[in-house]
Amino acid sequence: MVHNMENLGIASVAAITVICYLVGLGVKLTPFDNNNLIPVVCGAVGALLGALCLYLGVPEFPASDIVTAVAVGIVSGLAATGVDQVVKQARK
Repeated sequence: MVHNMENLGIASVAAITVICYLVGLGVKLTPFDNNNLIPVVCGAVGALLGALCLYLGVPEFPASDIVTAVAVGIVSGLAATGVDQVVKQARK
């Protein structure tokens, strides 16, 4: 059986990561710009988005319970901080 990205839930996880990345960029524009704060904000936003995806019934979201949905969201949110570091390193 061949799976495409939608069947693996990658699209919804990538969407959470992108949203969290943009939230992190937004935090950098505020007086609260703090490199220690951004991963916490991204993880928290990811957790909320993961729970929201579960309750909204996003198709192929890779979680069927709240704990897994929140965990998927947190990991996706923290992945956004990793993406930011990759972008920073590529600019050097």
